[in-house]
Amino acid sequence: MSTEQRENLDAILRQSAFPAGSSVNEQRRQLRELLSAQPLPADVTVTAAALGGVPTAEITVDGIEPRHVVLYFHGGVYVVGDAFLAADLASQVARRTHAKVISVDYRLAPEHPYPAAVDDALAAYEALLQNGTAPSDIVFAGESAGGGLAVATLVNARDHGLPLPAAAFVMSPYADLTLAGTSMETKREVDPLMSRELLQARVTDYTAGQDASLGLISPIFADLSGLPPLIIQAGTHEVLLDDAVRLAQQAATADVEITLDITPGVPHVFQNFYPILDEGAAALDRAGQFLSAHLAGAERDTAKRND
Repeated sequence: MSTEQRENLDAILRQSAFPAGSSVNEQRRQLRELLSAQPLPADVTVTAAALGGVPTAEITVDGIEPRHVVLYFHGGVYVVGDAFLAADLASQVARRTHAKVISVDYRLAPEHPYPAAVDDALAAYEALLQNGTAPSDIVFAGESAGGGLAVATLVNARDHGLPLPAAAFVMSPYADLTLAGTSMETKREVDPLMSRELLQARVTDYTAGQDASLGLISPIFADLSGLPPLIIQAGTHEVLLDDAVRLAQQAATADVEITLDITPGVPHVFQNFYPILDEGAAALDRAGQFLSAHLAGAERDTAKRND
């Protein structure tokens, strides 16, 4: 993979990073500009819809007859971003899993602090099951805060007695809102986007006085037993690297089938930059193979039980 690609991306991201101390509205505007600058592939269609009263964006790729559903959770530290801005990255997961993606437009803090996002995510999943989609035909995916929310939703669904999806794919999960990971310091110089200071300002927006170490806020502290197979991807140039590593350790300790996939020299949610970064496309390929294998395996298991 090209060192030049990684260096070019690093330079672009350092120019577009949020200034420390910028307001929520300023960060929302800046993220919209950054993500809208990358046009959607021509064969991707995004439609506004809803699940269980929660707004969603349904993302389909022309020529793919969707056999499965990816329930997708966007990133943005629970404060910025939306289901539609995540459509490009989500469509890449759709492409590799021959699935329709339903991106959940959960409510954002500070207007709607915890547990609004967690409640919306669970309501959307519950509605998907009630609409007749088999859990064996569903996988979860998410990036950054959406990666943390995907894992929290698995835990929440399990605790509510719901059947769980076939697998989950999380990119650079934001899984510890106490910000206790050692990579907060060890990676601060090489991370072009994120810093403890930037995250700290948004933590209080979301937690709004609740304990940041609650399992549904920071799934790194949750009991992960009984969860479906997980693939966790991260780059070594991100302050959240430790969130991914510790989440994988927690899952492994709880007997969850876990694949931890770390790519050297790349930033937070590097998969987003697949058009200009070979490592991004390659990581999406690996995740697609993982999800497809577990969807196929769940289908076979269901067929056997029905025989």
